[in-house]
Amino acid sequence: MSDQRVLDEGAIHDVLRNERRRFALEELCENGNVLSVRDLSERVAALETGESPAPRNIRQSVYVSLHQTHLPKLDELGIVEYDADAKAVGLTDRVRELEAYTDLTATKESESEPASRSSPMMWYYLSISLVGLCLTGAVAVGIPVVAEGGSAAIAAVLFASTLVLAAYQVRSERNRENSDRAHDRLEFDRDRS
Repeated sequence: MSDQRVLDEGAIHDVLRNERRRFALEELCENGNVLSVRDLSERVAALETGESPAPRNIRQSVYVSLHQTHLPKLDELGIVEYDADAKAVGLTDRVRELEAYTDLTATKESESEPASRSSPMMWYYLSISLVGLCLTGAVAVGIPVVAEGGSAAIAAVLFASTLVLAAYQVRSERNRENSDRAHDRLEFDRDRS
């Protein structure tokens, strides 16, 4: 484990730029701050794939990368305590240093107050919905400039906007996942050599 100096911004960004590490930290925060590596890898794999349980090969890949790369790195920085022999990992108080950069919290949220996981994309979708609602209302009350365009034209523009936004979001997410996987492979290859 590292000394107790405050983590610099570069180290924090390095930790958080990897989706698998972010998922691991989120799962630890949400599930009592301590998990076995097997449980953690199954939860992270489910988050990555959107399937529960995730396919066996994905669970195995997550397990290996957590055990060999991510958890030792987080342990070295003092963010987690990782016992490789017992295959157990727990958060330290140092996770609080990451809170300013993400929505991680070191304490479990109450069931009545779930943690906010809003993304910037949510605001775009909300904006399109509000514009659509306003334009639909304007057509309904007969505002001349809007009513001349017609409901079908307004609907077409709103659907096209939503489609473009969704396609952009899917593409961005795939690019980010590919970048994270490439980074994981480089780290794994570097650790093996």
